[in-house]
Amino acid sequence: MSGIGPVEPDGDTRPSDPSPRAPHLRSGPAIRMPGPHRRSTAAAFLAVAVLAAGTLLYLTRPRPAPPPEPRLPSQTTSFRYLSLQVRDTKTTLPEFEFTIQALTESDAPVTVLSISQPYGGLSLTSRPATPLRVKGGDSRKVVVTVRVTECGKVPRNAGLPFLDVTLRNTRAKEAHSYILGARYARDLSTALEVACGNNFR
Repeated sequence: MSGIGPVEPDGDTRPSDPSPRAPHLRSGPAIRMPGPHRRSTAAAFLAVAVLAAGTLLYLTRPRPAPPPEPRLPSQTTSFRYLSLQVRDTKTTLPEFEFTIQALTESDAPVTVLSISQPYGGLSLTSRPATPLRVKGGDSRKVVVTVRVTECGKVPRNAGLPFLDVTLRNTRAKEAHSYILGARYARDLSTALEVACGNNFR
């Protein structure tokens, strides 16, 4: 008995196997490159850090000690008595002169602004005239002429007479009194006796 069965498809009609899928690669976390904004921010922080470090080094750098302050002029200047000479003068005012030496111990110069003495009956002038300059670390001779203006105001015994000197250097202007020693006192008393005789106070 013949029958009509299902028509066999011509050829291999079996559904083809599905094509193999490409292997799926599992990717890790994405690596992101820094953008231009982040790069500029990092550069700015680095510049600030370098500037701060440089400022700190500048502020903490070792500094040389400041130079010492100059001493007062009376601390660096001295006067030495050298000699006295009574001058034979025909003027009505007896006078004599003595020589002193001004010395400075400092490198800074000193200016002698004035030279005077405490007795009202005597007046002084100097050669060279004041103000006179004494170089630093040097000395200078000064001739002082003493004119007796009134014997009644001059002591018979000068004791330990002193000179009043006004000095100036780069630090200060200062008045100071200098005692020139026993030999000056003796020579001055002799000169006053010659000048005034018995007309002392």
